[in-house]
Amino acid sequence: MKSQNRTLLLCRCGDSMKIDTKSAKEAIDASSVIETDFLCTKNLSVAEKELSSDNQVIIACEQQASLFNELCNEIEFEKKIIPDLINIDIRDRAGWTNDKNAFAKQAALLSELNLESPSTPVKEIVSEGVCLILGKDEAALDVALKLSDELAVTILFEEELEDIIPRSEYNICKGVLKRVSGYLGNYSITVNDYTELNPYGRGTSTFGPHKKEVTSKCDIIVDLRGANSLFPNEKKKDGYLRKDPNDKVGLERIFQEAISFKGEFEKPVYIDFDETKCAHSRASRKGCSRCLDLCPANAITSIGDYVSVDPYICAGCGNCSSVCPSGAANYNDPPLYFIIDRIKNLSSIFRKYENKILPRLLFVDDIFGKELISLIARYGKGLPSDVIPLSISNIELLSHAEMLVSLSCGFREVLILKNNGELSSSLNLQIEICKNILESSGKKNEDRLRLIETTDPDIFEEKLYESINKDLITDPILLVGNKREITRTAAKAIVGKNEVIKLPDTSPYGEILIDTNKCTLCLACISLCPTNALEDNADKPELNFTENACIQCGICENTCPEKAIKLNPQINLNNDALSQKTLHSEEPFECIVCKRPFGVKSTINRIISKLENNHWMYQNSKKLDLVKMCDDCRVNAQYHDENSPFKYGKKPKLRTTDDYQ
Repeated sequence: MKSQNRTLLLCRCGDSMKIDTKSAKEAIDASSVIETDFLCTKNLSVAEKELSSDNQVIIACEQQASLFNELCNEIEFEKKIIPDLINIDIRDRAGWTNDKNAFAKQAALLSELNLESPSTPVKEIVSEGVCLILGKDEAALDVALKLSDELAVTILFEEELEDIIPRSEYNICKGVLKRVSGYLGNYSITVNDYTELNPYGRGTSTFGPHKKEVTSKCDIIVDLRGANSLFPNEKKKDGYLRKDPNDKVGLERIFQEAISFKGEFEKPVYIDFDETKCAHSRASRKGCSRCLDLCPANAITSIGDYVSVDPYICAGCGNCSSVCPSGAANYNDPPLYFIIDRIKNLSSIFRKYENKILPRLLFVDDIFGKELISLIARYGKGLPSDVIPLSISNIELLSHAEMLVSLSCGFREVLILKNNGELSSSLNLQIEICKNILESSGKKNEDRLRLIETTDPDIFEEKLYESINKDLITDPILLVGNKREITRTAAKAIVGKNEVIKLPDTSPYGEILIDTNKCTLCLACISLCPTNALEDNADKPELNFTENACIQCGICENTCPEKAIKLNPQINLNNDALSQKTLHSEEPFECIVCKRPFGVKSTINRIISKLENNHWMYQNSKKLDLVKMCDDCRVNAQYHDENSPFKYGKKPKLRTTDDYQ
């Protein structure tokens, strides 16, 4: 359990950065603040003293986190005290800068410790160390021998090598790799024309009998074929290691990398999926396939009306959550609401301590982004004092909602850093949605959102110091509700007026357009609409639509037998988007007998005109009258007709055995 008192240790890092103890103390509600220098060297005793107390200790240094954690281990061993330590980076993000000070940003970043981060659900993965090496030459034999001390190794060659000597440390087989699927601890491999090296015999080694196809399992795959990757997005495929067989340095590193995948692991469940909200399909009519089209790990599969996300294969890129229009796929690590809480908190704390300049927000990922920030901090001008970095696990999980929230919660600009070598199909769509909204708000406002694609620290730094907008696009507003509600509220504040804004294709907002000349009001679209955006009228043939509920899944368009429906992606900021409106309405046809309304008047009349004097069954006017009757009257008329198929005449006498004697 964490102690109530907090001690904050602020180090000037060789007097290379300026800090403000007052704002830092207030930001995290610390009971005491100690400002020092050389905390990791000659003043390490200061850290030792505080870690030996009952207080929770926050050290504003992430570079030497391993040193301070080791100190905690020593204190626990020697003094039987378990230190309560948190390391947080201030230096790279808000210390090393050419600006005079970054005290407001330091306070904002420290204040994130007050937010309670939600825990991510996990699943257990067990890897027993069964390793398959895919090889093409002797390099695979050398790697197999090194790994055999820790792992159970089998080598698969597609072509036979000369003078292979059997060894007890590993197995050798030959065949054509047909299919690979699965994940760390549970890879499934299918091989054609399979044969194993015989471990016996004198002279040239021989292979055993061939099998047409075999399937096996393994925990780890080491790919040394020098060919294309077996999996998309291989960097996030745990348990799969691909190296060039001619890369000696890479082959040396592969030993530690491979054995690190042996043991028991906790795999985060990145996506919380609610199939009841999924709009993939209804009654075999195709709808939304956004997540299927984008998933780089092939972790999503179609299972009829819904999709299924395999948590063991999912690499956590977040593409599916950013494009999901219905809210069925929600990112867990962390969830959207926590990212929004962080955005609001960073903005409010910065503006509390800084009243001359307004902040800008920089989205970066936990690895590439933090590394680039560290480089420009050490060798360049560092981050500007008004740029607050917000790190997330993967930049692709960003949706238009987080970007719009940032601009409506007190940030004057939003910057997004992305490695220019990474795929960005999802991110590009999200940015385009925001750009369309920003363009509707006024001139040059689209510059408030910028994507920085580079791996060059100098270019990154140059882009950061480019700033066009000095004021806010809107005063900070209160945002509550789900993703769609937050987006609508933020967009309305940013645009500043009621407006209908055209959006790019596959956007999750929009209306449907009905060709009333084609629509027969069969209402097939209503029965399959997954969000009830389309509804009927119990009193008359009518098609009603609520635009705010439409997610542009396309099921209605694919269902309509008359091809009368088209999707029109847009975001309608008018209040009428929240209300139901009638897209098509007609008068019902009245039964000629009971006068009860049924069917659509124009449709019944069209049927009558096509049948009258044109079909041999309807030459008789009485037959044609059946079309003009409701179901009950039609059955009644047919029953009482002299040629009724329901009449069989007089019931025949029951025959008994006596009749045959």
